Amino acid sequence: MNGLTPWAISAGSDLADPISSLFEAQSGNFEFKIHNTLDSLWITTILPEGGRADFRAAFSPGGDIKVENLKESEGTFKIVLSSSIGQLLVTISIDQQTEIPVLRYTTILKPAKDTSIPFWPRDIIFNSHNGSPETTKGKIHAGQAGTRTGFIYMSQTVPKSCTLLYHQNLTALAGYCDQTETSAADTVGGTWPELGFALPAAKKALAANTEYIINDAYVAFDPELPADEPAVNRQYLDLLGRIYLLLPKPETHYKHWPDILINGLKDLIENPGCTVQVAGHKFFNAYVSDYETPPEIMVQLAVLLPLLDYTEWSGDKIEVMKEIKEGLPLFYDKKLGTIMRWLPAAEDKLKGEEEQKVPKVMDSWYLHHPLLNLSRLALKGDETAKTLFFDSLDYAINVAHHFKYQWPVFYKMDTLEVIKAETAEGKGGEKDVAGLFAHIMLQAYELTGEKRFLNEAEKSAKTLKGYGFEIFYQANNTAFSAGALLRLFKITQNETYLDLSYMCVASIFRNVQIWDCNYGYGKNFPKFFSLFPLNDAPYTAVYEEQEVFCALHDYLEHAEGVAILPSVHLLIAEYIRYLIDRAVYYYPAMLPKEMLAEKPKVGEVDPNLWIALEDLQDGWEQSGTVGQEVYGAGNAFGILPRHYLRVEGEEFMVYVDYPTAGFNMAKGKNIHFTILGNESISCRLMIVKTGNKKLPDFVIKTGKTKEKLKGKIVKNGHIEYSLTGNKVVSISWSHS
Repeated sequence: MNGLTPWAISAGSDLADPISSLFEAQSGNFEFKIHNTLDSLWITTILPEGGRADFRAAFSPGGDIKVENLKESEGTFKIVLSSSIGQLLVTISIDQQTEIPVLRYTTILKPAKDTSIPFWPRDIIFNSHNGSPETTKGKIHAGQAGTRTGFIYMSQTVPKSCTLLYHQNLTALAGYCDQTETSAADTVGGTWPELGFALPAAKKALAANTEYIINDAYVAFDPELPADEPAVNRQYLDLLGRIYLLLPKPETHYKHWPDILINGLKDLIENPGCTVQVAGHKFFNAYVSDYETPPEIMVQLAVLLPLLDYTEWSGDKIEVMKEIKEGLPLFYDKKLGTIMRWLPAAEDKLKGEEEQKVPKVMDSWYLHHPLLNLSRLALKGDETAKTLFFDSLDYAINVAHHFKYQWPVFYKMDTLEVIKAETAEGKGGEKDVAGLFAHIMLQAYELTGEKRFLNEAEKSAKTLKGYGFEIFYQANNTAFSAGALLRLFKITQNETYLDLSYMCVASIFRNVQIWDCNYGYGKNFPKFFSLFPLNDAPYTAVYEEQEVFCALHDYLEHAEGVAILPSVHLLIAEYIRYLIDRAVYYYPAMLPKEMLAEKPKVGEVDPNLWIALEDLQDGWEQSGTVGQEVYGAGNAFGILPRHYLRVEGEEFMVYVDYPTAGFNMAKGKNIHFTILGNESISCRLMIVKTGNKKLPDFVIKTGKTKEKLKGKIVKNGHIEYSLTGNKVVSISWSHS
């Protein structure tokens, strides 16, 4: 049983009596009333079927709030309040562009004196009409964890009224957090019926006569109560997309990734801390100067595949790729009939300081991820990779059958003894491995046409039912699962797989940070729309982000011809756009040295080396605490082939920061392609100069109307254009 706080009891009592409204508004089935009590300004929302939610837009613990000024203009309400703690300015609006209304309320506090805030009540109370919040009931589907997006996705079930997505724009709280030396982590939460945002307890006082935003909430209202798991996933994605279009978003800036790639490639090849020699072969280290850990097959392939993407795009040859490929067969164990995680010739280096750092102990996803990459090489005609893949496949299938497609965290490869069953007590094992296994089976099916592999993919995929948002164990594997399930839907036309695909996508966008951490060290790098590697990780990580980036590109490619949710198109395109903008800040050379960890967990951090840090932390923490991640080197190598379109015989490339499809080019003819995403969001198209010659004259047209775009010359002679997503683009040029 959850008891009520004194603030909820007091509010329930204050709001029970009929109160005259300052303003009222109606939107479909929802009625909004703005009124004040002694200590708060409230937005009471009358919900369908007798439901009610009260949103606390302003609060003063002195119980002396007075309305000093009221103003309404075109549906926006501005209210100036006085109180003993200072002046409060509240702005309230209701967006009604669709049938899903979105309430927004923003509060600015101007303290009368230097003010320290040790506690602040949450800003939502689900109430009854007689002032008894305890009589209401609801279900919280998902909410904020750590520094992820500040949200709660919830349905009121008693009475059965509606579903709400509450989203706190934590970017706006930067001034408060910076001044008070507090984090926005875990600021949105609570227990029914008292939920929402609460200011973090201050470590330092707010300065008198200085304005601070202390709340910037968006609330989307849907009269539908989701009936089942697929409905929950679809509704969450749609409501998130609805709010996302209204959020203030930071500007992006062009980063010249060809130069970034050259820097990274040079250090990857030349820096001795990135590689190690074992048994006469060269292998990549997992982390810079990590000579204590034996080579891992996952690491080799995680670097090799992005390098292959790049060489196929550029035509360049990179010698180290040949050297790494030559060492791959050394990971195969003939007795077990499978590739191993650790290089058998160096397993004696393992000291057992962690559960998985023991010979023949497998972390479940570490078997499947290399198999997936081997299958990709096999599909490109690599016979060595094909042999390793098929020689290991029966072992992987036997393991799947043994664990009934529900993998533990760690197990012994020879006995299948479980070393660690669950990620945490009651949480189960690595749930998204079932989707990763299905992906591998589809790869085998594509390589052979054998139905048994398709059957295995379907059996594994069906075990994912019921996981909901908890499917997410590791970001890249969840993203691979989403793509595999979409492929299964296209092959079988079974809607279950499309629903499961959305489940994976929803869980990915539940684990992102849709706000910018502009306090502490966070002022040195952008973090808007960043992704966390694990469901409990306190930091974002380069390796998982770049793999999800590539997997989401693949997802959109597989979605061609499928009427996927517009919200999915929107969110994927926006994640991609922002990753391209901020991924360069994983390189320590882009960051001030004082924010870098001096003693990482593994290896060393060289601030001058263009090898990415594993971790970017919250604003009050140093980054690079885990190490400098060699297997995250695929960052730039994945971006160039997907966003820089090469033009044969010309000294320019076409760059787009949104995903594209259907790039069609013939020498001497116009270029045609489609920009994906959403037509409500602007993206950047660049003509990138690659030589010394003067650029030709360009005509760029978009859409059915063939609207001509106007460009502007920017740094280094490139030409920049702004256009919206979901458009067909035609580019022609002539040399003067």
